[in-house]
Amino acid sequence: MNQHNNLRPASLFLMLFLLLPWQQVFAERIEGLRIWPAPDHTRLVFDLSGPTQHRVFMLEGPDRLVIDISNVRLSTDLNRTSLDRTPIRRIRHAERNGTDLRVVLDLDREIQPRSFLLRPNEQYGDRLVVDLVMPDQTRVERAPPRETLPREQRQIIIAIDPGHGGEDPGAIGPAGTLEKHVVWGISQHLAKLINDDPAFEAVLTRTGDYYVGLRQRVELARKARADLFLSVHADAYRTAQPRGSSVYVLSQRGASSESARWLADSENRADLIGGVEGVLTLGDKDDILAGVLVDLSMTATLSESMKAGSRVLTNMGQVNRLHRRNVEQAGFLVLKSPDMPSMLIEAGFISNPQEEQRLRDPSYQRQLGAQIAKAVKEYFRENPPHNSILAASSNGQLTRYTIRRGDTLSEIARRNGVDIRELREINNLNGDTIRVGQTLRIPSS
Repeated sequence: MNQHNNLRPASLFLMLFLLLPWQQVFAERIEGLRIWPAPDHTRLVFDLSGPTQHRVFMLEGPDRLVIDISNVRLSTDLNRTSLDRTPIRRIRHAERNGTDLRVVLDLDREIQPRSFLLRPNEQYGDRLVVDLVMPDQTRVERAPPRETLPREQRQIIIAIDPGHGGEDPGAIGPAGTLEKHVVWGISQHLAKLINDDPAFEAVLTRTGDYYVGLRQRVELARKARADLFLSVHADAYRTAQPRGSSVYVLSQRGASSESARWLADSENRADLIGGVEGVLTLGDKDDILAGVLVDLSMTATLSESMKAGSRVLTNMGQVNRLHRRNVEQAGFLVLKSPDMPSMLIEAGFISNPQEEQRLRDPSYQRQLGAQIAKAVKEYFRENPPHNSILAASSNGQLTRYTIRRGDTLSEIARRNGVDIRELREINNLNGDTIRVGQTLRIPSS
């Protein structure tokens, strides 16, 4: 009897243990799935209730990606997320070994998978991130070296970098406004105004709501041979009082550390310095000379960044108060290109309720974009890059002519005293076909 009584508590505990759902004892949960399509990859983010382990591998015939997640149960519908603009045809899943989950992605093209776990932050808990990289897709084709373009033909390239995106919302205002949405609106208006001028071309580092790594943003701008890099953000602070716009360029300390990184990187040692690709490289220089060249390039780039940044800051003061009257310096990663003037623009403090309300207003976003565009164009009119349309125009070497009914290319060339082959070259014409209303650039005779 005493022996039986001694066993009763243990037996009761075992019965209660067995009655509990196994999931609550052993498993984490998948609480959601978010998919972010980008031009060159698609990101899947599994929201988890806690840390877990996983592995991914590919299967062929047909192409499939298998994602095995250990000790987890599914508490969401994986098929509620749109698969538009992704390489995924269908998502399937099944339990494995009683405790694990296998997710299978049926694919319609070749991809290269990469995956990693993220720890909790202010916005999200534990996450499993799976990137489907499409090697045959590219965001920006590498532009030809500037020096190889026909004279007076090159547009000035402005790289516009809308901060954050996709999984990264940036700062969040008191009313729930996301920084990534504000800077996307400003960047779109800015890009349109830049592209409206035939002497300029805008290149966006992201073209939708998806995440781009910081160094990749700079690399996209450098591939496009950008003459200026503008990273657009909205500031935030732990209290609601600060407000106003700011402009940052790279600090001297940041420039020095980045010079060292470039010299340590074997690929960068053979890359361009000062924007003159194929003419001045580091690959054949000793360490001392290479260090001098990088430092000189960094110093010149920083000087131009300060000049252009001052213009932008002054113009932004026309529509918003300034947080600081002068351009500030900091070691932001996106500013660290030795051959491309760069600035980080803080449009305002999204953490200030009044400024948040203005920043989310599309008309205010247009005003900010207009002032930034105006400042950029003013800077380059005073400092036109060599071999650009603007340089030729500012030197009086280029005029424009709008084609009328009855005009022929040979007659236009004869009237202006220029060679017809040069006229074709400077206007990117493959033949002699022209159309009424078309504008031609006419070099001086």
